[in-house]
Amino acid sequence: MMMNALHRQHILSSDQFELETLDALYSTADMLRPVALGRQYTRILEGAVLASLFFEASTRTRLSFDAAFMRLGGAVSHTTGVEFSSLMKGESIADTARVISGYADVMVIRHEQENVIHESAKASLVPVINGGNGAGEHPTQSLLDLYTIRSEFAKQDRMINGARIALVGDLKYGRTIHSLIKLLSLYQNLTFVCTSPSHLVCPQHYIDIAENAGHRIEVHHDLCTGITGCDVLYATRVQGERAGGDILNLEDGGDFCLTQAKLNAHCPAHCVVMHPLPRDSRLGAQDLSSDADQDPRLAPPV
Repeated sequence: MMMNALHRQHILSSDQFELETLDALYSTADMLRPVALGRQYTRILEGAVLASLFFEASTRTRLSFDAAFMRLGGAVSHTTGVEFSSLMKGESIADTARVISGYADVMVIRHEQENVIHESAKASLVPVINGGNGAGEHPTQSLLDLYTIRSEFAKQDRMINGARIALVGDLKYGRTIHSLIKLLSLYQNLTFVCTSPSHLVCPQHYIDIAENAGHRIEVHHDLCTGITGCDVLYATRVQGERAGGDILNLEDGGDFCLTQAKLNAHCPAHCVVMHPLPRDSRLGAQDLSSDADQDPRLAPPV
């Protein structure tokens, strides 16, 4: 019954979800997991078409939508990059969305401008899914992230309620962080430890959401302090494509290279370590270090 709340609805923000809806959604995901792994087959979406409109660069998100739709028997029609669309000819995003919604049964859209996803949804004749809108949100990534947290906590027979969640890195432009805060705020008695350089702090809007839901907020600009004793460590790279002059480096941002040594020194054995990817894996990058790739605390793909 709770899944009916999503029937033919746009998925634009994590604001749309309640715990009961998430429970129903994740039960369906559990049921379809063998299909996702290629162990079972279904044609439930046979005849349906997904329009995949990625006007901003993407690898995992675009391919995951395409693969999921095709594994369920549907077909995918896509365009990648603004330069390959009629937007380059001066067409409005509303016209693009209205016309393409006549070709497809659902659209997934990614765009560097936050408002484009909302303009598209207003014009579309079919449901629109937000695949990432600028520095705004990434609701489907947060759905996956929460599914991962739930799965990892279940393995340890632990509850999310009462957990200490360390959010690390670029909290200003990291849209996956913004959406995840909204979903986690549905739980109880959490501590959000927002750990970032002083010029990349989490926008107050998202802090207010968590505080208004009764959660505690800690703000740290020292990596080791912020990750100490956390139950979940969620790291994210600097969003250079959106950050402009906000550059994370040793001189103005502190040391945010999350190495194996720091994980061992400050994170408990039960900690769930996550990263939405892509990761800056260059030597010395201020991100989750490649030397931690074999750490058993890293959450596996779900």
